[in-house]
Amino acid sequence: MSAGASDAVTILIAEVDACDRAACLNRWRAAFDCPPPKHLSQQFMKRVLIWEAQNRALGGVSVKTTRRLKQIASGKSLPTTAKPGSHLVREWNGRTYQVEVVDGGYVMDGKTWRSLSAIAKHITGAHWSGPRFFGVS
Repeated sequence: MSAGASDAVTILIAEVDACDRAACLNRWRAAFDCPPPKHLSQQFMKRVLIWEAQNRALGGVSVKTTRRLKQIASGKSLPTTAKPGSHLVREWNGRTYQVEVVDGGYVMDGKTWRSLSAIAKHITGAHWSGPRFFGVS
């Protein structure tokens, strides 16, 4: 980051930090073209406004990051895949289960499984999302 950009960001931060609630509301409307959600604290609005100012001054976030943030905000998550060689560990009812990720499946207790969901069902006796059961989604 150049010295000029750094100075500009420092000034923007100081300006936002000095805002009272009314000024924060006005800046929010200007930045996002809508009023803020009700009941946001002034401190939280300042943090968001500073983040927005930094993004504008420094070029924003990548397309990949923007896409991921939108997915998180919508409550959706990307399927996370563990790479072959990874080990997944889950404790269930006092027993620790270890699963190794291999090409084309998973190995637990010497047996190869096609899916984590099948392993989760074997362990619990009930239908589970395998990736969720093992914490990889």
